[in-house]
Amino acid sequence: MLAMAPEVKVYVAVGATDMRKSINGLSLLVEEHFQLDLFSGSLFAFCNRSRNRVKILYWDRNGFCLWLKRLEQDTFRWPETESEVLEISRPALDWLLHGLDLRQAHRRLAYGSVS
Repeated sequence: MLAMAPEVKVYVAVGATDMRKSINGLSLLVEEHFQLDLFSGSLFAFCNRSRNRVKILYWDRNGFCLWLKRLEQDTFRWPETESEVLEISRPALDWLLHGLDLRQAHRRLAYGSVS
């Protein structure tokens, strides 16, 4: 995964994003549509309609980086909420990229007593 500190902010574009967009198109989405600061060092994650590709855009000291992950057989469990952008933790991004559903990853397990 991306080697970044766990305290880095991560913003997920909810729903599907046109993956033909590259750095310029995605940066316009971040600044104009989501009204977030591109140069904050945060990660901005986008997923396609088929849920098999994720792009992550971020500013690294002197230029933009665009990271892409394409799944060959599975799909990402991308969040669907009413808002257009969702802030998640850095570990939660790792869970998403591993194919876990964030709604289930945060559920407490029900343990019964053994006596």
